[in-house]
Amino acid sequence: MRPMRTVVTTVLGLGLAASLGTVPATAASAPAAPSGTSVSTPASIAKYAGSAEEAKANKAFFQAVMKSAAAKRAANPGVLAVTVTYNASSAPTFRSQIARSTQIWNSSVRNVKLQEGSNADFRYYEGNDSRGSYASTDGHGRGYIFLDYRQNQQYNSTRVTAHETGHVLGLPDHYSGPCSELMSGGGPGPSCQNANPNAQERARVDALWRNGIAAQPAPAS
Repeated sequence: MRPMRTVVTTVLGLGLAASLGTVPATAASAPAAPSGTSVSTPASIAKYAGSAEEAKANKAFFQAVMKSAAAKRAANPGVLAVTVTYNASSAPTFRSQIARSTQIWNSSVRNVKLQEGSNADFRYYEGNDSRGSYASTDGHGRGYIFLDYRQNQQYNSTRVTAHETGHVLGLPDHYSGPCSELMSGGGPGPSCQNANPNAQERARVDALWRNGIAAQPAPAS
């Protein structure tokens, strides 16, 4: 299984996710994955990992969050950076890792900032899932990051969290990359401790949010 992958709820035929309609309310009640999500088989994981469907999932989550953030920015066009708001209340075990991931990204890029608050653009959840941690979206402005307990014990937990958050900011997986590349995810193995994006990843996020927001259609009045 490829660690730190993105799952999209609209993927066809792979049985990786079904609906965002119900998600775990607390860590104690969290099932294997948010309710309505089926468990993958080794064959479906092998078929999915690194596939075109995965790349589509990454892009869909980024576009959904960007659309939400663009609508908020329209009400305050003078701000220099776009603010993307998250809710971490359903991932209490990983609160420190989420806070550290937020700090890492906010100190790494200029054109987008992460902030915890209400009216969230995306949410963090925690639980057990045979697929590990992933980011998921329905493609219509709703999405979440799921942090798997076992994977976060095996790998550097802040790296896992920062990696999945990188998908929210528009970065795809690149498992063949070195440890110095955050989006190489679990590719370099559990010994990799780097939780910071490299220069190319930082520049890519800034370019996406500088150019992407300008390309978003104006919200309907």
